Amino acid sequence: MQLHPFKDICVHGLQIQFRRFYDHLYHTSAMPATTLVSSKPATSSNPNPSIPPFSSTQKLFPIVPFTRRGFLASLSIALTPFTSSPQIYNPTNVANPVALPVSQARGLFQMPPFRLVNKYYLVRAGESEYESLGIINTNPVTKTSVDNGLSEIGKKQAVKAALALKSMGACEGNCWIWPSITQRAYQAAEIIAAVNGVGRSRIVPEYSFLDARGLGAYEGKKLDSVSEVYALDSLSPNTKPPPTGDGTPNESVQDVFVRVTQLMSILETQYSEDTVVIVSPDSDNLSILQAGIVISLFGPAK
Repeated sequence: MQLHPFKDICVHGLQIQFRRFYDHLYHTSAMPATTLVSSKPATSSNPNPSIPPFSSTQKLFPIVPFTRRGFLASLSIALTPFTSSPQIYNPTNVANPVALPVSQARGLFQMPPFRLVNKYYLVRAGESEYESLGIINTNPVTKTSVDNGLSEIGKKQAVKAALALKSMGACEGNCWIWPSITQRAYQAAEIIAAVNGVGRSRIVPEYSFLDARGLGAYEGKKLDSVSEVYALDSLSPNTKPPPTGDGTPNESVQDVFVRVTQLMSILETQYSEDTVVIVSPDSDNLSILQAGIVISLFGPAK
């Protein structure tokens, strides 16, 4: 990526943009030609008739239906290129801040991503107490309950994951740990932080975007029945599990995809060139996020 010289952006660019801003104010399509009143007839000597001439003997009094909305709209046209960061993937290695589409400005994370500004590790929290009993539990009401914490097996799994991250040097640099506020995910995050020497101030709980996928009427059923949900997923990413009346969401793959995309939008704008360890209470969040990024960047598997 190559940036234009500061002078070109701030001097030449401003001249161009404010000249366009000037033209927009005085030559709007909604304004009839008779609204420009001059003290003497216009001549053809003006080399650029699109710009109103000025001189000591000629005064121009624009009669413009000037509104605050029109002014703000015009001002945004003039200044937007200078308030947008040119941090996008550009095959020509040249980022032109004047020509950037708004959708490519950093801050509007989309799938497919042009590039990721951070390094990510995706960690699934270990087995929960409910999972050890073979019970589905996805109601967000119980996500901070002690009963929703890690089982003894789950704690060992979290330690194993923490050691694996340490062996990869995941947190040797500027590292943040983003767990779901769900009890088992936060417990796993604390174990990861302790093993990797990360302070508690760098554990940032996520309150909603990393919730376990809501399985609706399957709440409280045997864990083996999750296979029925995945069978529905194969029909369409918009297919939802049957609803229930206890407040448990019934989320489709697309619903989860929206949540994890919102999460990535936060992370990609809040940090830059950092390492982020995402700790999810279930695997659906992570598999959907990973599939979205990999398919977006490399295309579907063949």
